[in-house]
Amino acid sequence: MASSTPPYKPPPMKSLTIENITDNVHAINGGCENARLRFLFERLAVHLHDFARETRLSTEEWAAAIKFLTETGQICSDTRQEFILLSDIFGLSLLVDSIDHPKPPGSTDGTVLGPFHVAEAEHMNLGTHISQDTEGEPLLVVCSVKDSVGRPLAGTSVDVWETDSRGFYDVQRADRDGFDGRAVLKTDEEGIFHFKAIVPVPYPIPDDGPVGKLLKVLKRHPYRPGHMHFKFERAGYDPLITALYLRGDPYETSDAVFGVKDSLIVDLYKVSQFEGCAEQYGVSGDTKLLKYDFVLVTETETHGLRDKNAMKAADSLGMDLQLEDGKLVRK
Repeated sequence: MASSTPPYKPPPMKSLTIENITDNVHAINGGCENARLRFLFERLAVHLHDFARETRLSTEEWAAAIKFLTETGQICSDTRQEFILLSDIFGLSLLVDSIDHPKPPGSTDGTVLGPFHVAEAEHMNLGTHISQDTEGEPLLVVCSVKDSVGRPLAGTSVDVWETDSRGFYDVQRADRDGFDGRAVLKTDEEGIFHFKAIVPVPYPIPDDGPVGKLLKVLKRHPYRPGHMHFKFERAGYDPLITALYLRGDPYETSDAVFGVKDSLIVDLYKVSQFEGCAEQYGVSGDTKLLKYDFVLVTETETHGLRDKNAMKAADSLGMDLQLEDGKLVRK
């Protein structure tokens, strides 16, 4: 039989009103022993309640919101994450990444992971062709990975993925046989990695579910500009999740998930523009070429900048806050 004695005895509730409900929720939640979790739920209650008060939210509207969130969860699967899409289209995914992984000047900016990364992608040798799509326009990718002072980072893990020429990721195809358009590589002794792929194309995010319906209501398109994803991991360095976007894409300035940053927009060249490149990499001179120099930062650099930014934000809020294990909490 469950105990009738509550584990935490909060102060008595006041007579509940629109004005004091938030303070009462704080009091009831005040027994949480995890200082960070307690602070998160305190601020969540403040902003949720303020939203309801400011908009004079109706019961009908709140019921519709709950129905929408329920349907969002119901459509999720092992290969589809509708909640990530929802976070993406509100710009929240990019915001959280920018807060948690701040980049000092000169380092490569991060962007959204997106819902189609696969942790089990195949490890391949440098120079491999990651795409089996014969309809795609051939692309040679040659990039470097260095630290913040320009030293090459040999042996860095590079996870890459892109769509096929029709704008579909492999995991979206019901008839797929293994992975395609993705691979995990290692940089060579000079911090270089290279592989063959296809030129990225613009594509719509899945818009046959709740998120797609929401975009239609908001009169927004579901398209992303052509891009290629990159995820870098190396011991002692802050993981970098980023993507490169093609300059001049029709959706460059209206990405449905707010992923484009100026520093990540690139031009494509022809291999023939670089002497000896075709012979070195075994491709024709007409092949398109993507070149980029990625710069990673150490965990120490990231943690220091994140802490500095957090305390600056705390000061602007005028709250009595401190850092605990790198997270803001109440003193």
